[in-house]
Amino acid sequence: MDERGGITVRRALELPALRGGLPEVVAGGDLLDRTVRWVHAGEVPNIASLLKGGELLLTTGIGIGSRPADQRVFVRRLAERGIAALVVELGATFPRLPAALVETARSAGLPLVQLHREVPFVSVTEEVHTEIVNGHYALLRRADEVHRQCTEALLGGGGAPRVLRILAGFAGNPVFLENADGRLLYAADGGPPGPCAEPLQLWEGLRGRPGAVPPAGSVLVDVPGGEPDGGVRARLVLLAAAGRPLPVHRMAAERAAGLLAVVLMQARQEEELAARGRGDFLTDLAEGRIAVGDAPAQARVLGFRPGAGPLLPVVMRLAGERLPAGGWALLARAVAEEPALSGLPVLVGVRPVEGRVLLLLGLRAEAERAAVADRVATALRAGAERAGLDRAGGPAPVVVVGVAGGWAAASAGLRHAAETAAAAQGLPERPWHDARRLDVDLLLWRLRRHDAAGLAAFVDRTIGPLLAHDAASRAPLLPTLETYLAHAGRKAETARELHLNRQTLYNRLARITELLGADLDDPRTVLALSLALRARRHVP
Repeated sequence: MDERGGITVRRALELPALRGGLPEVVAGGDLLDRTVRWVHAGEVPNIASLLKGGELLLTTGIGIGSRPADQRVFVRRLAERGIAALVVELGATFPRLPAALVETARSAGLPLVQLHREVPFVSVTEEVHTEIVNGHYALLRRADEVHRQCTEALLGGGGAPRVLRILAGFAGNPVFLENADGRLLYAADGGPPGPCAEPLQLWEGLRGRPGAVPPAGSVLVDVPGGEPDGGVRARLVLLAAAGRPLPVHRMAAERAAGLLAVVLMQARQEEELAARGRGDFLTDLAEGRIAVGDAPAQARVLGFRPGAGPLLPVVMRLAGERLPAGGWALLARAVAEEPALSGLPVLVGVRPVEGRVLLLLGLRAEAERAAVADRVATALRAGAERAGLDRAGGPAPVVVVGVAGGWAAASAGLRHAAETAAAAQGLPERPWHDARRLDVDLLLWRLRRHDAAGLAAFVDRTIGPLLAHDAASRAPLLPTLETYLAHAGRKAETARELHLNRQTLYNRLARITELLGADLDDPRTVLALSLALRARRHVP
């Protein structure tokens, strides 16, 4: 059985009916792997006009003609029509094949076979057609199996990326999902390292450039959008990188496109897929799953082309998935389109599971960090409002700006900012937080994750009496202690900020000392109190 759903000329000659005719290949012996699409028997001179190509033509030679010129024309027309092979039964018409017939077949590249015994052509037709039909059924079964795997992947929550990986592995070629405008949504590798490695770089070279044409044999399948006008929502591209895709691969791609259409129609996901894809890239970069050396090329494919200056990582964390349906895609687009970011190279991605928006921006110089951070924070909050976050209620988003630097620093900076954004929940609201100033909060947040009970016990031992006092009193003392520690024990500055006279401040500090049984001039006590005040945000 041929991989394209037919059988080869070689296989046809091995079947009992033709084998019984003692076939002898007299021309085109190196072309016997051609696919036989159908079998036809005919005895008229103009038989070529009745064929479509790919046929195995059976004849006794009556229509070939007796003159060499007619024989040459007969063979050339069949070759031009693209038939698989010509099989001539020797007998009354030709005891042996004419030299003109053989020579023309050789020069035209047409397999020519002579049968030394008479065979029933109907038997040949039945056997070959049975093999062809069985071959098509086999291909359908293979396509069905891939369709089943893709369906199970979707039902299991694998999403479009998993479908693409299954299809790419089956075809041995990279597969891409583009939106209707040709923008890349997702890419999947075609297998082990080799010609299909680096699918994003392949896409950039073969699909990402304006006017680029995919290699011959590539499969492009429209993913319908389901609108009344029957518009195209996306396009599935099976790239002929490692080899020409076979018809069974096209069948599998068409069935996968049907599944992807359902996925995209359910939530109009193409924008969210792109935003999530960028979020996955930024998260993989932060977690070290992308080598620093490979990151610039992959970022270019995603549309991020910073200059030679430092990169600035920024993370916004929402207090839970509180966006309306489709809000994550809208949020990513709104942020990228904010005028505050005009002229800045920026890559915006989302991670709905963690409730994060991740950004990487290209700066001209590190000195721009604070000014750009202000612009980014403004854009993020404006984008959140456009996405409906202002109508969802709840705590305001937290924006954390990491350390600017090269790609290695961007990787560490994204990871640091993402963790710090979680640790900063509950801090007084600010346009943005500097990740470098929140390392103590991050340390306490990590401690809560590993030993929440121990952290709660520490808070209770250190400031528990003060918390109990404030819970029962109309004159809380915690603000006084926090301000006093924030000013490093400078009483005059503390009194000014709290709008107290010196004696009132002294009385409050004395009361705090009495409740806690602590010396506010002892550095170790001051450190413990500072940590406990920060840690109480992380204690239920």
